[in-house]
Amino acid sequence: MQSFFITLLSFLAALGVLITVHEFGHFWVARKLGVKVLRFSIGFGRPLWQRVGKVDGTEYVVAAIPLGGYVKMLDEREGQVAPEEWPRAFNRQTLGRRAAIVVAGPLFNLLFAVLAYWAILVVGDSGLRPVIGTVSEGSIAAGAGFRGGDEILAVAQRSTPTWEAALFAFLAGVLDGEDLPVKVREANGADVTRWLEARVLAGLPEDPAVLGQIGLSPARPSLPPVVGEVVAGEPAAAAGLRSGDRILAVNGEPIETWQRWVERVRASPEQVLRVEVEREGNRLDLRIEPRSVTQGPEHIGRIGAGVFIPEGHDEQYRTLVRLGPVDALGEAVRKTLEMSRLMLRVLGRMLIGEASVQNLSGPISIAESAGKSASNGPGYFVKFLAVVSISLGILNLLPIPVLDGGHLLFLLIEAVKGSPLSEWAQLQGQRVGMALLLALMGLALYVDLGRLLG
Repeated sequence: MQSFFITLLSFLAALGVLITVHEFGHFWVARKLGVKVLRFSIGFGRPLWQRVGKVDGTEYVVAAIPLGGYVKMLDEREGQVAPEEWPRAFNRQTLGRRAAIVVAGPLFNLLFAVLAYWAILVVGDSGLRPVIGTVSEGSIAAGAGFRGGDEILAVAQRSTPTWEAALFAFLAGVLDGEDLPVKVREANGADVTRWLEARVLAGLPEDPAVLGQIGLSPARPSLPPVVGEVVAGEPAAAAGLRSGDRILAVNGEPIETWQRWVERVRASPEQVLRVEVEREGNRLDLRIEPRSVTQGPEHIGRIGAGVFIPEGHDEQYRTLVRLGPVDALGEAVRKTLEMSRLMLRVLGRMLIGEASVQNLSGPISIAESAGKSASNGPGYFVKFLAVVSISLGILNLLPIPVLDGGHLLFLLIEAVKGSPLSEWAQLQGQRVGMALLLALMGLALYVDLGRLLG
């Protein structure tokens, strides 16, 4: 129950921050360009809080449905405007000014990501060094000569001080469709370059699990087989397994590491396992039947139990990336642009059917990610906000009516045509845009439910 509330509060906090940033972009630029703002609303529906500015007369609102927001400006298309107020009406502004106001929302989302990455890099970004633990036999990585103990230094000239950096570099490299040079430092200290050929990378999906698909797994100290979180309603809880239990043996086989315990569970879907555990100095025998879960082409066992991670267990693999304010700004801009490019390329390939819709994330996935990142610490949550802020900025620039990109499309047509589209044409476009947006949201929710149900 506690984790549910953390997830919910983190999700609401993330929505509140990112929607405020987006709408503030529209609001700030409109005010700077002399347009009168009637209402600045975070959320839709019934107001939970509202205040009228004493100087500007703008109504500031926090509403009940936190799935968006809006900035309502003075506009003759939405009501009668007194002649003395005409210079402050949105519809009477030049094409360039209207475009600047529209694009300001997505632009502020991207600027927020730059600021977030900059702050993280100045304070210090903690991560795991990209040291390879094992290389899957017969995998792409094995064919390229990777070995356990190699530390990845760079992928296609992109520096990779952490596994997070390496992951995004591999994803970008897969999308580039070219031979991928990977600079590594071998266990003996020698620096060498290994090559992943484009022809073998071409069949890989655009998936965050790209490291596993290539055949690489991170090096980590062996964890003892001690149970951490036990999920209510899952086989582990039903069998009586508790947090703090130490797994001693399965079907008579001694279990010395958590990894071995996971392997036995995954290999035993719908098979009863005789599990010997130690609890508070006593030995207990339990019977656990892992439920079957589909993962790709195979069925694996899952029981709903996580590992207990002792504090400082991975210190030997941890690293801290810290830059000065100027260098951090350059790196933050580069990272934001690279992430934007990656999202656009995946989105483009989804539209033409070359990438899976499994790359979509709906409200459930975003909420889960918000909760997990917040639980891991402020730095992880800020990085999560940066990624979602980039997504929000990119999606809002799509040329779909009802989104900012759709308004920009109307303005572009006006620039070419020499006059605005008719109200009827704009209304029809907004109807089509709303239908497309609802279809996209429905698809994302469907993908979310599919993940949730295994």
